[in-house]
Formats: sequence, C-alpha cells, structure tokens
Amino acid sequence: MLFQIISFLLDVAVGLLTGLCLLRLYMQAQRIPFSNPVGRLVFALTDWIVLPLRRIVPASGRWDASSLIAAYLLQMLQYLLLWLMLGAGGSQALWLPWLALCGVARIAITGCIGIVLVYAIMSWIQARSPVAAVIERLAEPLLRPVRRVIPLVGGIDLSPLVLLVLLQIALMVLAYVQAGVLR
Repeated sequence: MLFQIISFLLDVAVGLLTGLCLLRLYMQAQRIPFSNPVGRLVFALTDWIVLPLRRIVPASGRWDASSLIAAYLLQMLQYLLLWLMLGAGGSQALWLPWLALCGVARIAITGCIGIVLVYAIMSWIQARSPVAAVIERLAEPLLRPVRRVIPLVGGIDLSPLVLLVLLQIALMVLAYVQAGVLR
C-alpha cells in the first residue's frame, strides 16, 4: 500500500511539472505572451529546471528544446525512483527511457484533452478573462484540422467532441504500444 501511495504522489507531482514544461513549450511555439496569469504561473513553476537546461540546449526557432528535455528528465526521474523502490534488476533499467518517453506522450495527450475541455466549457459560458484568451489560443490549433473535416451541424461546432474522442483513442493506442513493447 505504501508503494501505491508514493507512486500516486509521484505521478501527481511529476505529472504536473511535466505538463507545465510541455505547456511552456507549446505556449512558446504558439507565441502566446507569458505576461498573463497562466504564463506567469508556468514560468514560476518551471524556471528552476528549464533555465539551466537552456544554457546547454538553446531554443531552435519557435521550439524550446530545453522545455521538452526537462519534461523527459522529470519522467525519467519518476520511473527511476519507482524502479529503485521496487528493487528491480539491472536489465529492466533499459526500459526506463521508453517508459519516460511514453509518459511524456501520455501527459501531452492528457494536456490536450484538458485544453479542449476547458475551451469547450468556456465557450458555452462565454467567459471573458485573460485566461479564456490564452485557452482559446491554445485550443484553436488543435481544433483547426478537425474543423476542416467536420462541418457545423445545426450551428453547433462538434469539433471539440470529435477531437476528445480521437485523443482518447490515441491514449488507448499509446497504452497498447507501451505494453506491447514491454512484453
């Protein structure tokens, strides 16, 4: 039971930090200013790991590789700690980089789901806040390809629903691939 509690707490803490590093990466790629409350929060919680990495790995164009590397290193640390707690054998350590990569992908997909859900809810209640503008700018690039395929139905935009279903399927495929490789 203690292992489950520690595993859960690690998953929550490291998952949030990894998600924030990925959000930082995505916000910079979308050129969203960090002067808003979301941006300030992301910077405050990720500067400690991203800035030292930026000295080693500079940004290239719109993509901040140091944020992506930070997310990967956080996942690697989580799986390493869990592996050490289990007292697993040496050959199983070879799977830690794969687990970390799958962890980053899982958090990225889950983050997209969160962005689309918050966007859909905020569009229903017509929220006017600095956070709503940021969420809209984050969600639009995700929804744009789906909107090209799915037209409005009776004046209702079903693209968030379709994207949520596709993202859930992506999570299922990722879990299947991850389990298949580990067998």
